[in-house]
Amino acid sequence: MPYTPGTDLDGRRADLGAVPLGGVDGAGVVWHLQSLEGWDGSEVRAEYQQREAAHGAWASRVYLGERPITLAGKIEAPDTATLDEAMEQLRAAAALTDTLLVVYETVPKQALVRRAGKPLLRELTDRVAEFSVLVTAADPRRYAASTQSGTTGLPATTGGLVLPATVPFTLSATTISGTIPAPNAGTLATKPVLTIDGPVTQPQVLVQLPDGTVRALLYSQSLAAGDQLVIDTDAHSVTLNGTASRRRYLTTPQGWPELPPTSTSTIQFQAAAYDPAAMLTAEWRSAWL
Repeated sequence: MPYTPGTDLDGRRADLGAVPLGGVDGAGVVWHLQSLEGWDGSEVRAEYQQREAAHGAWASRVYLGERPITLAGKIEAPDTATLDEAMEQLRAAAALTDTLLVVYETVPKQALVRRAGKPLLRELTDRVAEFSVLVTAADPRRYAASTQSGTTGLPATTGGLVLPATVPFTLSATTISGTIPAPNAGTLATKPVLTIDGPVTQPQVLVQLPDGTVRALLYSQSLAAGDQLVIDTDAHSVTLNGTASRRRYLTTPQGWPELPPTSTSTIQFQAAAYDPAAMLTAEWRSAWL
């Protein structure tokens, strides 16, 4: 049957880098995705210590392990040369460095993966080949393909005036809340990236969780106009202007914050002194098991 370049086939669609598994690429190559193993879950890490003179065991905290994923299917190409090029493209997509894998579920989800085994490709005819590629996501979370974000300045209220007259005239005040609502629609906690743009004196970011508890990030230095501080709560890194580590100036009294699943947290921006140009931007993705 004829296939139209750029269209999807029936069944599941997944992109491994630029390879549209479950679709037809611009060269007319048909990528049949027949198996997607490992996307449904990852192994766990846990320890159990047997209870003495009692039933059962003491359980440690449970953590997810890495997520091995096998992608298998069939390639149909218009001719032999195009088939050869398609197989090379697939080998390159299963790279030794991070490659984005996007699976188009009802809510599209993604993971960063690397090659974890030899790609298996077998030519069936001069235009058709079978493939099986093993990759591994070091971070087992399946993240939403779309990023959520919010921006706020420091909390402030400006303006607002009621003029004395027979009919009062009111000038409304402008309020900046200094907060960003941060919903996580997934089933696993996720960790935001926080960007602070100066000028700002000793900025603080407070993450209030749905149960009312607060996780504070306290930066002891000040940022000048044009400075940008990026706090990655997953990597536990603090970077000034894209190059300089400032991790030693950040304290986390209650530990690094994360956004719990199926709920909305509140990210608050504060500082030792008010500056209308100071700005906080938060970015995160909902995460699933």
